[in-house]
Amino acid sequence: GDKAFAQFLTDEIQEEKKIQKHKSLPKVSGGWELEVHGTEAKLVRKIAGEKITVTFNINNSIPSSAEEDTQEQQKPDEQEPELTSTPNFVVEVIKDDTKQTLVLDCHFPEDEIGHEGEEESDIFTIREVSFQPTGEADWKDTNYTLNTDSLDWALYDHLMDFLADRGVDNTFADELIELSTALEHQEYIKFLEDLKSFVKCQ
Repeated sequence: GDKAFAQFLTDEIQEEKKIQKHKSLPKVSGGWELEVHGTEAKLVRKIAGEKITVTFNINNSIPSSAEEDTQEQQKPDEQEPELTSTPNFVVEVIKDDTKQTLVLDCHFPEDEIGHEGEEESDIFTIREVSFQPTGEADWKDTNYTLNTDSLDWALYDHLMDFLADRGVDNTFADELIELSTALEHQEYIKFLEDLKSFVKCQ
């Protein structure tokens, strides 16, 4: 059983490498520096008096609806549709001279993705906004968190503009999806390779 499993994994790894779009991770334009720790990625950009970081994790970042559709309609020789990783991401804006960090929790609404033609609409939304003490790893639940569901739209627009001024806009979000998808695929191949070694190890 293990031999067959290992053989299956070998074939699967070859197939996945064949369809791998990026041998190395795609860059995000606009002077963002990338740090990757396993499944977590962090993009950092410094502009006058501010540091902006965007953090996301690729785990559970592929919408589940995509997977269900492929099971039902796929004909044997059809290429599997491309899976896209659309992770939630957290933007932190740190000003040099304050002790507070503005934290914006963003996500890609599932129904928004792939709707071409709506030029004006944003492909990501801000879900929550809060202030957190700069430099502390653990965020405090006692800090007020603004949920954008009930937010005045003018304030919401200003927050989106505030992000866009710092390089977090639709172009950035598109590139983040591309980066995340490449990272997810890379980690998936690595997982298959680890699984193969694990299965073969007697």
